[in-house]
Amino acid sequence: MKNKNIRRAVQIFFFALIALITVNKTLAESGSGSIPFLSDASLHALCPFGGVVTLYNLFTLGTFIKKIHMSSVILMSVIFILAILFGPVFCGWVCPLGSAQEWVGKAGRKIFKNRYNSVVPKKADRILRYLRYGVLIWVVYITSISGYLIFDKVDPYNALFSFWSEEAAPFAIAVLVVTLVLSLFTERPWCKYACPYGALLGITNKFRIFKIRRNDSSCISCRKCDRSCPMNIEVSSSDTIRDLQCISCFECTSERSCPVDNTVNLQTNVFAEKEADNEN
Repeated sequence: MKNKNIRRAVQIFFFALIALITVNKTLAESGSGSIPFLSDASLHALCPFGGVVTLYNLFTLGTFIKKIHMSSVILMSVIFILAILFGPVFCGWVCPLGSAQEWVGKAGRKIFKNRYNSVVPKKADRILRYLRYGVLIWVVYITSISGYLIFDKVDPYNALFSFWSEEAAPFAIAVLVVTLVLSLFTERPWCKYACPYGALLGITNKFRIFKIRRNDSSCISCRKCDRSCPMNIEVSSSDTIRDLQCISCFECTSERSCPVDNTVNLQTNVFAEKEADNEN
């Protein structure tokens, strides 16, 4: 994490990988040939949230909902294990839609400078952040009772990699456009206010094994950790970051933004307790 380009490289890699696989799928279906040594799996087979919405059908009927494959369940399981260890690293490092919002946000930061990512009033922001839990409940419930992947008609993630084909629903494309436009004003608007998978993974911040901790004794209250957080979490006012909005991007840590060594770090509970004992 000491190299600031590592996370960016990981984001670009996964964005390019998903994009190439999606294009390869289109080429294979059109009969135009395909890219050698590259999977031509469908976009739904690569979406871990598909594993979440198919669980009810899988347990009750023993079948997947339409368009969902075993690969989605496997990806969901791997990402949950990572989340229990490190929090929602999928959101902060892998998710192509999250990366796209960040990249658009760089233009917004240049345009609005210090006003960027603070245009939504704090009171409204706190209320709006509960919306994604409503979306999560709605998607899981409707999918479970219908047996169909309803969310792909709304999902901007699906539209991001299929907007040129009939696979993308017009409403999903509209949601994608709105998301990217809003990204010019506030960072990761979909992640903050609407993403059902982010809402689910965010819960792991309450019990994850490796937590982001701030050492109050060495903190100089410069608040660079706060300003670097894309999710507007006030890191400087917490000893341990358990906020449901944390995406484990680690931008706030001493390796990235905090100017003081070993002040904001990723630690286990055991390590933190030993460190506290040593200080006493």
